[in-house]
Amino acid sequence: MAMPAFSAVWTAEMARALPVDGNRYEVVHGELLVSPAPRPFHQEVVWRLMSALRPYLAREPVGHAFAAPLEARHSQTTELQPDIVVFRSGAVTPTSWPSLGHALLVIEVLSPSTARTDRFVKRPVVQQAGVPFLWLVNIDDGAVEWWTPEAHLPRVERERLAWHPAGASAPLLIEMDELLRPM
Repeated sequence: MAMPAFSAVWTAEMARALPVDGNRYEVVHGELLVSPAPRPFHQEVVWRLMSALRPYLAREPVGHAFAAPLEARHSQTTELQPDIVVFRSGAVTPTSWPSLGHALLVIEVLSPSTARTDRFVKRPVVQQAGVPFLWLVNIDDGAVEWWTPEAHLPRVERERLAWHPAGASAPLLIEMDELLRPM
């Protein structure tokens, strides 16, 4: 596969042309972000979150959950690959990924190598896109930062996550001690 020529401004298309090499490639405002493969407990927490989301969304069909790798486009020069995205029902077609504007929930599980980028580069993009909820799961601190589009500071949850998306008859409840229990 041919590598794109160096560019001062990266596009989502250019990032998608990079080889599959175990790294995660994202573009934010034309800047290429490269993240190494996550650590095992990161992947375990993503799996536990998906294991809670999938049956909940089967009962409350307001959206569909996907785990990375995926493409969540914001613009031609901004495309993210969050750990988990719940897109609104009907937003996903079999041939393409929807934009961040169709997301109900974005979840990033923080890693030492990505925490700064997830908090200070990607978070504002997700908020600007109007995603109703963003969770930044801090494994090491045992907490989840809960962001909304208008928030200047997060709500911090240490005991229980309760997500009640529009159109759902009941909330999804996730106990933090169960989510972050040792492997």
